[in-house]
Amino acid sequence: MDSSIIILVVLVVFLGSLTRSTFGFGDSVVSMPLLALLPLPINTAISLIGLTGFSVGLMAIFSAWKYINKRILFLLLISMYAGIPIGLYLVINVPQEKVTQVLGLFLLVYGVYSLVKQRLDLELPDRWKESNLLALPFGFLSGALGSAYNMNGIPIVIYGTFTDLEMKTFHSTLQSHFIISSISIVLGQALGGLWTGELFVYYLASLPAIYLAYRVGKSIRQRLPIHRFQMLLFIFILFLGFILLLSGA
Repeated sequence: MDSSIIILVVLVVFLGSLTRSTFGFGDSVVSMPLLALLPLPINTAISLIGLTGFSVGLMAIFSAWKYINKRILFLLLISMYAGIPIGLYLVINVPQEKVTQVLGLFLLVYGVYSLVKQRLDLELPDRWKESNLLALPFGFLSGALGSAYNMNGIPIVIYGTFTDLEMKTFHSTLQSHFIISSISIVLGQALGGLWTGELFVYYLASLPAIYLAYRVGKSIRQRLPIHRFQMLLFIFILFLGFILLLSGA
């Protein structure tokens, strides 16, 4: 196995894990296009991202489990599982490019709206923010987009920005949702024969980078004022929307 490829894989995993640790999501959007440029089997790349994302999520949960909003997490999860059959329907009946383009356009519009909202101090009605039932439609979308296109994180992040959850609660609840939903993904990859000896070489070599990325991302998050963090989050959402539009073109 070429040592230079291992080094490049570790660097890509670091960038993806840093994104996940800082913003709470987005690691696959950052890592997958870069891994696709390397001479790796696609199954190895997909399984590696699954394992590294799972690892970052575990670190986040162990350090901040007490901040999880269990009621919101429960509502997100039950509605997520209800949305999974819809995702399977989308896979069979709707071209992925169309859904990707619509989602990318929505993220661009939402990112612009959120940045304008910050500057103009526009706010949603308090009864919307305080209603835990708002978690249900976003959890449903998470299940549908997750089962169809591995995009389960985007609706949950948008839900968090809608409700203005306190940063620790937002990040911890988000990671809890991802950990529970990704267990089935990781197990499915293992049972489906996607795990190989090559995968574990890359994963074990990446563990120090994953831990470093987690620490750096956590430090960035804690040092940034909440308004600055939110601005960067909305800019990142704009970036994701642009990437999805390009990938669906």
